[in-house]
Amino acid sequence: MSMSPHPALTPDSVAVITGAASGIGLATARKLAGLGLRLVLVDRSDKRLRPIAEDLRTAGTPDIMTAACDVADRAQLEALELQVTDRFGGTDILMNNAGIGRGSDCLGPLEDWQALLGVNLWGPIHGTQVFAPGMIARGRPGAIVNTGSKQGITTPPGNPAYNVSKAGLKAFTEALSHQLRNTEGCRITAHLLIPGFVYTGITGLPEKPAAAWTAEQTADFFLASLNRGDFYILCPDNDVPRALDEKRMAWAMGDIIENRPALSRWHPDHAAAFAAFIARED
Repeated sequence: MSMSPHPALTPDSVAVITGAASGIGLATARKLAGLGLRLVLVDRSDKRLRPIAEDLRTAGTPDIMTAACDVADRAQLEALELQVTDRFGGTDILMNNAGIGRGSDCLGPLEDWQALLGVNLWGPIHGTQVFAPGMIARGRPGAIVNTGSKQGITTPPGNPAYNVSKAGLKAFTEALSHQLRNTEGCRITAHLLIPGFVYTGITGLPEKPAAAWTAEQTADFFLASLNRGDFYILCPDNDVPRALDEKRMAWAMGDIIENRPALSRWHPDHAAAFAAFIARED
């Protein structure tokens, strides 16, 4: 079945991508360059972006801007938005993709929480609040894409600050989608990208595990989902198909409905029931 492309995926559109120096951000930038979009590649270090931009220019994408920006710092994003508007006239696609991974514990240290929430949650909130008003006023079709995580939905034990950052981002993006579609004259859509296991620098692994998707596979799935108009862009990988994701998410919601202990999926008293739930053929 053929799909109509998202109306913002046109050669004259301007896409701003944070976390563009590697991983999903870089893979998406390359795909959008292939569609002829004008690009603003953003990362903490402009040094990593310059050779990427040069490669894309050599491949035939002349309209590329790079910018060093810490998305946890709202003032830096405000300066970036002015630079993008000055250079390209405005923004059509905003991909709040920058994210970090580090360990955390419910009882501290505080700096781990501040770092994770600063980039993973406040970054997309800042980016949206700084860029969206101009995107709406522009009157053109557009999209705001926030990169979430399955850990923000099933909240597994082990890294609570990361989970909180991604759970908060899910709630924010849902509310954003509702607000945009109820804003008169607004042609901007919102989307939550939920990657599966993707081999990127954040994994810290020396080579791609068989279970992982590449960033390029994820970018392809993301753009196909965007063209379908999906809000929840739930990506599978080589190990976890969508059906398994759905069951894990349903079980997590069932903790509330059934009044089970928190995170009962990892509770020894509920291990057999969870295994039976996963094995059940609906």
